[in-house]
Amino acid sequence: MAQNVGMARPELVQVADTVARDKGIDREEVFQAMEQAIQKAGRSKYGHENDIRAAIDRKTGEIRLARYLTVVETVEDENTQLTLAKAQRKDPNIEMGGVLVDPLPPIDFGRIAAQTAKQVIVQKVRDAERARQFTEYKDRVGEIVNGLVKRVEFGNVIVDLGRAEGLLRRDELIPREHFKNGDRVRAFIMDVREEPRGPQIFLSRTAGEFMGALFAQEVPEIYDNIIEIKAVARDPGSRAKIAVISNDNSIDPVGACVGMRGSRVQAVVAELQGEKIDIIQWNQDPATFVVNALAPAEVTKVVLDEDSGRIEVVVPDEQLSLAIGRRGQNVRLASQLTSWTIDILTEGEESERRQEEFRSRSKMFIDALDVDDVLAHLLVTEGFTSVDELAFVPLEELTDIEGFDEDIASELKARATAFIEEENKKVMSRLEELGVAEDLSGAEIEGLDAKKIIILAEKGIKTLDDLADLAGDELVEMLGPDAGVKEDQANAIIMAARAHWFPEGEDQAGGPAT
Repeated sequence: MAQNVGMARPELVQVADTVARDKGIDREEVFQAMEQAIQKAGRSKYGHENDIRAAIDRKTGEIRLARYLTVVETVEDENTQLTLAKAQRKDPNIEMGGVLVDPLPPIDFGRIAAQTAKQVIVQKVRDAERARQFTEYKDRVGEIVNGLVKRVEFGNVIVDLGRAEGLLRRDELIPREHFKNGDRVRAFIMDVREEPRGPQIFLSRTAGEFMGALFAQEVPEIYDNIIEIKAVARDPGSRAKIAVISNDNSIDPVGACVGMRGSRVQAVVAELQGEKIDIIQWNQDPATFVVNALAPAEVTKVVLDEDSGRIEVVVPDEQLSLAIGRRGQNVRLASQLTSWTIDILTEGEESERRQEEFRSRSKMFIDALDVDDVLAHLLVTEGFTSVDELAFVPLEELTDIEGFDEDIASELKARATAFIEEENKKVMSRLEELGVAEDLSGAEIEGLDAKKIIILAEKGIKTLDDLADLAGDELVEMLGPDAGVKEDQANAIIMAARAHWFPEGEDQAGGPAT
């Protein structure tokens, strides 16, 4: 039996210790990389078909090389297997299924073998270093880090973070901001993820969270959760709005963020290249929050439409440009901050629109009920917007209107009812004319009325199955913008139309209609 006369190699232990310390990886991983490299060189010498394994003594650095053979009844591969009889000549105690370790003499690394071994070690150490970087940084997403610019590639900045590298992409840099090698940079860790070339640490200086984290560093009350940042909207390098609320009634959140003579907010402004920051008091009431967010503009009136997520804001005529801001910046940031779509009107525009609504509604009552303009104006002033409202309102509510007695109220209700019946007859006649199937015309689906069915029928949708076959975006397009149907409502209508496709009690598949 060949003896493996290994020599102590203390320099290997020193190298492993140095690499582990310098690269910040586990010493055992370095030894395993070395063993794989020696193992690869051994297979190159003795044949790749052999199961050659290397081991390095962790204390002395001694290298042991051996061939491993499995004891089998019938040998199929002589390079990795042998019979029990042959195995027992070398080791009398070995049994069937055991593994015979056949020591090999130490190999003398040639130039090619040494180069191959070095490449394996370098690659394994690099892989271990990347794994360490990912483990160290994956839980640090949301933190601010400091580093030095290592290099700039096509506008993207590679940042040396000490034990890792971060990528600050061009679109994550503040406009007109330029870095050169050796510059110190502060950024926000947006994401850490594994990629084919190794773990990547993605940094940002434009994210709203970066501003929030900067304020947390400058304002102790935020760090201590006494003041909470509820929302941030940024136009990087130009202007930003940040909404804050205090959990302690005795502390003014806006004042705390501004600091003595603006010291705290100015520290953040300096880091963000002079970006102007509006600090807004957050309020759970949407109308109040929107008014605060549009500062410094003054607001005289707010009208919310919760169904559409829009909010209409009326400002004095001279405040319009201030409310909108340069290139719409103020209203855009306010909209991002509050998550409401904001429409801004001047008092003059709002008054004009109100007058137009008053005229159109008055004309509608005059035409539908055959009344004079005095009665029509009175109905509009009392808040009636449609003939349906008038037909179904309790008689007492009409008689409570000044100048209306019971006879006038009854006559108005009767005319409204007659008008609705006449309109229904016209609608049914049109549905019949278009050949709309009864399953569609008689369908009781929320959000789908006769007028919408006529619009669909004119475009070829005449049965419940025709409607059920549509996709949500198709239905929205067919009905047109005047119908006011959004895609989620359209999906709900289509799923209701598909209900007859499923046996009773069987759940329909969720998700958008497709």
